[in-house]
Amino acid sequence: MLLEIVFAAGCFWGVEKNFEQISGVIDVTSGYAGGNYNDPTYHQVLANKDDNKAFNFLSILKKIPWSDEEDDDETNDEKRGENIINHTEVVKIIYDTKLVSTEFLIKNFWELHDPTQTDGQGNDKGNNYRSAIYWTNDEQKKIAFDTKDAYQQLLNKQGFGEIVTELKPLDKFWPAEAHHQNYLANNPNGYCPNHKTGVEFANKGEIKEKLSGTYNEHLKNLILKPIKGKEIVVIEADAYCPYCVAFKQKVLDNYKGSIPVRSAFAHNLKGYTIKTPTFATPTILFIKDGVEQSGFQGYLAPKEFYKALGKFKLGDSKAFDIAFNQGTESRFCEKYDIFKNTPDGVFVDKLSGVALFDTDDRFNSKSGWLSFTKAIDNTTIEKSDNNYGMNRTEIISKSTGIHLGHVFEDGPNGARRFCINATVLDFVADKE
Repeated sequence: MLLEIVFAAGCFWGVEKNFEQISGVIDVTSGYAGGNYNDPTYHQVLANKDDNKAFNFLSILKKIPWSDEEDDDETNDEKRGENIINHTEVVKIIYDTKLVSTEFLIKNFWELHDPTQTDGQGNDKGNNYRSAIYWTNDEQKKIAFDTKDAYQQLLNKQGFGEIVTELKPLDKFWPAEAHHQNYLANNPNGYCPNHKTGVEFANKGEIKEKLSGTYNEHLKNLILKPIKGKEIVVIEADAYCPYCVAFKQKVLDNYKGSIPVRSAFAHNLKGYTIKTPTFATPTILFIKDGVEQSGFQGYLAPKEFYKALGKFKLGDSKAFDIAFNQGTESRFCEKYDIFKNTPDGVFVDKLSGVALFDTDDRFNSKSGWLSFTKAIDNTTIEKSDNNYGMNRTEIISKSTGIHLGHVFEDGPNGARRFCINATVLDFVADKE
């Protein structure tokens, strides 16, 4: 049997994504419910989220058909304006009870957000982000109240306050605008909101098939504690997060740097001092001795990630100036003296750890800079550089976008000469 139920747990984009991953859920639609005016739009709901500013909404209210009868009396308009009940952002779920139980969905709702937060979730503040369940039959009503009482007990044990979720029958569901449907899937740069308390039911009820979004199941019971020195901590989602996947594929899968990267759920971080809110996934935290140095919510493209990593790892140094401001180290610098006679091995990007140059291609150009006849295939990018009145070809690391040096046509035996700043490289010797 197909049934409908409506949930509100903060911004509807993340709630929609959560329930779309559950087997047995046939359809999920973002929209508005719980208010007392008709045909709400996104901008109207936002404009009316502060009850103390209801009088600013009068111009909109005069256009709203409150009843079948026309009423142009300004006094009545003002009266209605003072009694606005705003809609909240919701998702309407159509589900097959043969595949997933109502109990499972409602318990999933409680675990999805913080039901003790009044009029908001995370940084999203306002009555349009309030928590709510709008049922469509008596069984859903009973389960909503029973599970609320059970979840309250679990929350109390963990030190949380009272549940403030609105529980009432569905009056009317208003679908949101088309661009709000499947929003996270259609917008590749962003984050997946995560407002979970971390408190879970021991048994969530019946589901005939496994959740399709448990791709981070291995992190569920992993408690992450600080290590000595620098680390990068990535806050992950326990359900499918397209931005987390994109960050893994485009950044972490190619990362071989010296600073370790560790992943965890926000509620499983223990002993860290963190200032960046962790309700969004991914959230990337740059940590030193357990204390956050910088943090970023949402998807970071490779260049953005490595710029942040550069500040974290290199600080205000010559290496950072070379990497991101096209600086140049002095001839015969300390790093050059160290690297000019190393044993066999490869020179790697100082940030990503990707191998760029092989000692087999190194030669002494007597220029005072590391010189190679070529780069390792598909690791660098060549770009025209006309700065300082010169016509040169800049060499850029493909993995991070950092400046490496320049290439000239005056190498040995007709070869090219890759003139590279040693300061932005690390060396890895061949294993015996």
